[in-house]
Amino acid sequence: MAYLAFAEGDAVGGQVAHTIAPNAPAAPGTLTSLEWLVVALAKNDRLSSLRTPGRLSTALGTVFGMRPNPRLADERLEALRRIAVLSWHHGYVVEGREVERFRAAGFTDAQYEQVVDSIGADQMAQRKERFRH
Repeated sequence: MAYLAFAEGDAVGGQVAHTIAPNAPAAPGTLTSLEWLVVALAKNDRLSSLRTPGRLSTALGTVFGMRPNPRLADERLEALRRIAVLSWHHGYVVEGREVERFRAAGFTDAQYEQVVDSIGADQMAQRKERFRH
């Protein structure tokens, strides 16, 4: 079973939304549908989601029902989420150690470029849309 995330007015938004088939193999050097979903969802994550929550923020979250930490249990997908969050906030300016973490998780330089280019294209489309209105 496959699901389709629409580019116009959808929850994950923008050009990084793709058809999502849970076990669909990706072409070599490209991301899977699940990985593209992680990139799209990272658009809504704050930079603070990359830090380990302290005791105080954990306690406040419990008391006030704040959003749970969006970290992923799968280390490979978490490395992708981290790169995506940083790219959504900083564009092409990502620390070298984060890129190394991304590579160590099994991703390639081509996949890194795909992620950052896709995010950049989405942000450019959003700017053009805002400028038109």
